[in-house]
This record gives sequence, structure tokens and C-alpha cells, in this order.
Amino acid sequence: MTTQIFLASTLYGAATLAAALDAGCFGPAGRRILLVSNNAAVPETTPALDEAPGFAALRDRFDEVLSWNATVAPFHPSGWSPRPDDAVLWERHLRLAWRLGDDDVELAVESIQAQPALGVTQIFTGAPVTVYADGLMSYGPTRIKLDPLVGTRVTRLLHLDLVPGLRPLLLTEYEVPAELVPTDAFRKVLDELAAHEELPPLPQGAALLLGQYLSALDILTPEEEEALHLRMVRGAVALGHRSLVFKPHPTAPAAWHRAVTDEAERLGAELTVLDLPVLAEVLFRRIRPALVAGCFSTALITASALHGLPVARTGTTMLLDRLTPYQNSNRIPVTVVDALLPDLEDAAAVRGQRPGTTAEELGELVTAVGYAMQAKIHPSLRADAVRFLADHQDERWLRYFKRRRLASLGLPGGLPSGLSFLPDNRLARRVVRRARQVRRAVRR
Repeated sequence: MTTQIFLASTLYGAATLAAALDAGCFGPAGRRILLVSNNAAVPETTPALDEAPGFAALRDRFDEVLSWNATVAPFHPSGWSPRPDDAVLWERHLRLAWRLGDDDVELAVESIQAQPALGVTQIFTGAPVTVYADGLMSYGPTRIKLDPLVGTRVTRLLHLDLVPGLRPLLLTEYEVPAELVPTDAFRKVLDELAAHEELPPLPQGAALLLGQYLSALDILTPEEEEALHLRMVRGAVALGHRSLVFKPHPTAPAAWHRAVTDEAERLGAELTVLDLPVLAEVLFRRIRPALVAGCFSTALITASALHGLPVARTGTTMLLDRLTPYQNSNRIPVTVVDALLPDLEDAAAVRGQRPGTTAEELGELVTAVGYAMQAKIHPSLRADAVRFLADHQDERWLRYFKRRRLASLGLPGGLPSGLSFLPDNRLARRVVRRARQVRRAVRR
């Protein structure tokens, strides 16, 4: 018998899996297990996805729901991985604990380059793996160089068509084919979630402001993130919206709610804070917002691509500069949102009076940024990156790159035009290598 194990950490990811199952993206199985991982910083104080109000709409797709947190307790699921020598022991333990017996196991995981997905695939060493995309990160390169014993077992990448025409870079180093989850199937799942959610009264046609908890990732300070939320309020009011709904991140400090409420009141607008763990996509259906604004949330793209709602972004210029290191996996989502969506403070762009980035330009940009992020993993992208950068030397495009990064990779734009010969100069490269050797010796 075949047992399929689906690992999920968010309700959005579980909804994606449900849509894929409904569309027949997975073959028949004797048993289907949803393995829930609560990756919150303090899981004990944050409800897991199977405790969310709308989860009941998804539950019947699975024969059983298990907790990965309970399995690895007292360790945190994002910080624990099996020791290589213990992987066989762990598989035996889980087969016994989960009553798998001698079943053939198939895995479906998200974010395979990180825990807990990587650990689960390392435990079930013989299982074929489907990776499904939980958001925009699949359009970027693989975060780390995967062990071939894991990478070669990935059979496909399932993803929603969030940006039509843009192909994922994730796992292309292993020639993993990308497969679309039908949009209609995902819409039907969202309809089910919307029907099951119990929400307080909310104004119809309001501007919906999406908060993110970036300070928890050390990308922004708490003060900067609060200021970003206030910019959303001011930007929406400046566009003429007097009814606002603010959806904070579930783990964000409650003090931020008061700040945005006070700012809206000062500007003569009425703001409702929705402090419930509900998908933004459910709100799109329930209140049909006149505008959706945020930083770089995937929900901005789903609002535009799947629901046809007006959208705007704010704060992405600062994030492009702040994300460190350059390889930070959030860089591609920020790049896509920044390049594709209008700035909240640019009224003409929000109203569609200013042309945006074309699908072709976006694809070339993402390829170039992806190569700059992970040149060693994707060396085949170098020619495309050189071509794009050579033809796009204006600030509109160079803002997505760090000059130091371009210089280290010998890419156009990294050095002043008078020194552009240096990356191809054998003597110059020898001098740089010698200087690095001396610096390392001095540090020792």
C-alpha cells in the first residue's frame, strides 16, 4: 500500500495541497496523512494551521492529521534535524508510531531547503518527493546546495500560476519540472474556506492593509515596521479611501493596532483591525476590497492575479537595500512585488495610468537576480544575467542589485566603465586571490 505524507506549516499551504488533490495532481493512495508543523517562534502561544477556524473545510482531503511538533518535542521544528547516522532509526520509529508498516511512502513538502521539510525527506530516504510552492519564493533559486540524495529524489515542483509567464527557478539545478496547480481548483478551495470562516462585521469595499512581521526576521526594527504600517494608512487615505481594514500578522505586537487606529482617526478615516488567523484570500471574497496594500506579501499577487483587485505595495525600496546577505531568500518575492506592482504613494501608477513592468522584463530580471544570488548553484544563468545587465544600466534596474555583488561576480555594473576589463584580466584576478590569501593569513 502507498501512504502519502503531506507536510504543511500554513493554512495557505494546506489550501494549495487541497487544490492539488482535488485537481488530481496526486495519484491514488491507501492513506493520506497531513503532517502539521507549527513554525512560529513560540509555537505554544500560536495556533497551528489545523486549529484555524477554516481548516474544517480542508480536513476531509486527509485520512489523518499528525503533529510534527509533537513528534520532535521538545525541539523546535525549524531548528531540529536528524543526525545522518540516526536517519534509519528515525524512519523505523516513525513507521511504528504512525502505523506505516512496510507501506511505500510518498512525500509532499514545502521549502525543501529548510527545516522541517529537509529533515523529513532525510528520514524517509527512499521516498519520492513532490515540492509544492507556498508563495513567491519558488520563483527564486534554491537557497542552499542540496545534498544530491535529496535533490535527485524530487520529481516535480507544484505551484500556483501567481505570475503568468514567470517560471520558477527553484530546483532547476536538478532539472525538476514545474507543474501548475489549476487556478480554478484553488479558487474553489478558497470558496470553501470563505464559507466556513466566521468573521465579525466588516465594511464592504474598504481598503485592506496587510501587515507583516518583518522585525521578527531582523529585516526591520519594530519602530521601522510600525512606521511602515502608518505609511500604508496614509497612502490609502491619500488615494481617497475613508474605510480601512488592517489585517496584522498573527504574531505581531498588539501595540501596533493602536498606532494605526490612531493614525486613521487623525486623518479622518475609520479603521477596523481584524486580529484573527484568517487568510487574506478569504477576505478578498468576503469584503471585495477596493484596494489591497502591503509590503511584499504573496497575498498582494493573489489579489491581483486571482481576484482582479487593485493592489499597491510600500516599503519594498527599503527592503531591497536592507535584505542581507544578498542571497536572502526573501529577495525574489520583494523583487517580484516591487517590479510588478505600483507604489502606494504613486497615485497615477495605482490607477493604472503609468505603464508597469512587462512579463518579459520581469522574467529577465528574476533570472539575473537569481544568478546574482546563487551563481555557484546556477552557473548556466550567467550569460542571461550578463546580457540583461549590459542592456539595463539605468537606476530603474540596477536598484535590484548590489554593486559589490556585481563586482565580485564580474557582472556589468559592478565596476566603473574604465575598469570593466578587470574581471576578465588574468593578472588582476591573480592579485585579488593573493590579497585574499594574505588577509586570511593575517586573521589567523
